[in-house]
Amino acid sequence: MCSGPYLTRCNWNTARPDYGRSFESCNPTIVPVIASRCRLQWEAAQNADVLLYPEGMVKLSESAAEILKCVDGVASVSIIMDKLQQMFPGADLRGDVIEFLNTAYARGWITTQSR
Repeated sequence: MCSGPYLTRCNWNTARPDYGRSFESCNPTIVPVIASRCRLQWEAAQNADVLLYPEGMVKLSESAAEILKCVDGVASVSIIMDKLQQMFPGADLRGDVIEFLNTAYARGWITTQSR
């Protein structure tokens, strides 16, 4: 069980050999992609968006879900930031978005491709 500002419940195996790898989210041309083994969906029983993967599921906070909804394999980190700024004008989101993308990458929920 783990928690944080983005996660309300998870069952994640931190013993994976790639756990803790770093994500170059400061590079605005990086294009994050939801990992092929993961699926983002609304779960009525949880009353929340969840990220499903073979080992279990993660119940996402609203902010984490909004970030992952922008991760489409086409939009770069820069474009994702712009989309979220338009959705939430006046909020300083950069630090939180970068922190979440780093967490998601480290846990294997997203991968990257360069443009």
